[in-house]
Amino acid sequence: MPTATDTSPIKKSSVLKKQAPPLASLAKRRLTSRWATLAALIIATLWTIPTFGLLVSSVRPAQEVRTTGWWTIFQNWGITTDNYSAVLQAGNSQLNLAGSFINSIAITLPATIIPLVLATLAAYAFAWMRFPGKNLMFVLVFALQIVPIQMALVPLLRLFARGEIFGYPVIGAFGSAGYAQVWIAHTIFALPLAIFLLHNFIAEIPTEIIEAARVDGASHGQIFFRIALPLTAPAIAAFSIFQFLWVWNDLLVALIFADGPVAPITKLLAELTGTHGQDWHLLTAGAFVALIVPLLVFFALQRYFVRGLMAGSAKG
Repeated sequence: MPTATDTSPIKKSSVLKKQAPPLASLAKRRLTSRWATLAALIIATLWTIPTFGLLVSSVRPAQEVRTTGWWTIFQNWGITTDNYSAVLQAGNSQLNLAGSFINSIAITLPATIIPLVLATLAAYAFAWMRFPGKNLMFVLVFALQIVPIQMALVPLLRLFARGEIFGYPVIGAFGSAGYAQVWIAHTIFALPLAIFLLHNFIAEIPTEIIEAARVDGASHGQIFFRIALPLTAPAIAAFSIFQFLWVWNDLLVALIFADGPVAPITKLLAELTGTHGQDWHLLTAGAFVALIVPLLVFFALQRYFVRGLMAGSAKG
């Protein structure tokens, strides 16, 4: 018959369970506190004010934009769509806004898919395959993240100028200024971070699942496509959004590797401001034109984006 001093394992575990809540519940409680909500609202407001100012400036006359601030719109009233009309009609003999918009899509989609495919394969190899020098190679990949992009621009430019890599032609089939060199540049810059992040997610797959698949005779290819990819889908979607936004909004790589008829929309918008930046009111309208595609991508993958950011953040 149990007494008052009975300390059975069942009672001990129940007491510990009550005293130590799961980490997920603890993290949720802290993130949903009043102070956290207030801080999030303040940050969201401060982050939105400049964007709202750009939106207001994009519908104001050029003279009002140059002489008064956007917050004086009610004192200096004036709304027009001339800025958007000028942006939509902007361009030269080689490129216009519609052409640069298509170029941005042609650059961004492959520059997002290619590094994700390579990074996913490499991340699985680093996580679940055994080969000589694996740890050293992973450290080197991680170390590549600290290399500034600017240091690689000149070597890449000299490499592309020869038109071949390891004896294989790369640029010749696309002309002197084609999409291939932009894809390669963005892929090289994205791979270190992509491999590192995706490796962390793939390595968190329970060992029991992988071992059970191996016992059933599954090869690495079957494990990768049937187990690793479905479980890592939120992380892949999250990084694909980051990569898509980075490539779409990129100007540095575009200025060096994407010239002439393959220039993206960011390069065209930079030219719209004029030599001395006197036409920056056109840039405000052009920014919202270029914002359409990233917004569609973000809202389409928002569910997976949040899931990918929260995956592995707390266990309990």
